[in-house]
Amino acid sequence: MIFSVRGASDWLWAKLFLLSTVLVLGTLQAAHGQATEETPQQTNDKIQQLATLVRAHPADSPIGSGDLLHIDVFDVPELSRDVRVGDGGDVSYPLVPGKIQAAGLTPFELEGKIEQLLIENGLVSHPQVSVFVKEQNSQPVSVVGAVQHTMVYQVIRPTTLLEVLSAAGGITDDAGSVVVITRPAHADAPRTQAISATDDPDKDQQIITIRLQDLLESGNSVFNIPIYGGDVVSVPRAGIVYVLGFGVSQPGGYVLQSHGEQVTVLKALALAHGLTGFAKADSAVIMRTNPATGNRDQIPVHIKAIENHKTDDVPMKSNDILYIPDSQGLKILAKGAEAALGVGAGIAVYRSAP
Repeated sequence: MIFSVRGASDWLWAKLFLLSTVLVLGTLQAAHGQATEETPQQTNDKIQQLATLVRAHPADSPIGSGDLLHIDVFDVPELSRDVRVGDGGDVSYPLVPGKIQAAGLTPFELEGKIEQLLIENGLVSHPQVSVFVKEQNSQPVSVVGAVQHTMVYQVIRPTTLLEVLSAAGGITDDAGSVVVITRPAHADAPRTQAISATDDPDKDQQIITIRLQDLLESGNSVFNIPIYGGDVVSVPRAGIVYVLGFGVSQPGGYVLQSHGEQVTVLKALALAHGLTGFAKADSAVIMRTNPATGNRDQIPVHIKAIENHKTDDVPMKSNDILYIPDSQGLKILAKGAEAALGVGAGIAVYRSAP
């Protein structure tokens, strides 16, 4: 096929115009709040992407008790071996009297120390020593709570909060809106001042609280704090309320964004983008588990009366199901609460923007 340079230029400009239009429309859509919810999977994808972007370059971290080291002396295989750092932070090395203090030193610093000892004891005149940490057991970080995989993460280089969350597989559907880092006061880490941090002198620790929204959306690196050995990273669980039925625009589960937040029927309905045109608003019910019997009670809710200020808004509890039928949905409700639960088993769970 033959086409002119003029035709190719027109085609290229048309393609660039279409691409610009798509970008502008996407920006306008976000600006008008049309994408205010994201699923936990989208949140976890964002955690992994940001963790990759900010990953620090490998660097030496201090050696600690329990670490397994490989010491290699170039061209002297008799002196090359694996050694375990003892509880006192020291190691034994052949033909070197006494113990060698290793804890607190970086591998590079320990290399220089061993080279000096080999020279002082007349073992090697010009030693070339390399130290490699084969097993890191001295810098554990516990990752617990509403994460995909609770784990113990060993800090072998400068590590950030996003990297630790990414290693744990991200957050679960019922994760709350904050991450809590508990840090021993005696840890070899600077005190955090720039974000929400409190000291607990009774327990000799510092507690750092970071909102997930700040960590993922602000773009401010101050929230992606360094994580040190001895830290406990916890993602507290939050409750979920469910809005189901053919009378609601976007059925789903909605994570409560902070502990103690009071979610009412109208707030839950707003998260679900309101009623459809065929909703039976005054036939809505809240399905709530009865702690005494284990069965689900049905609490009638008159949404129109609430909207018209004729009755008070109804508070909801974690795991409540607000079911709003339409003219056809009444038939489903007649089959009992289990029918609604069956519909809700595969629904998406959303994390609404604060």
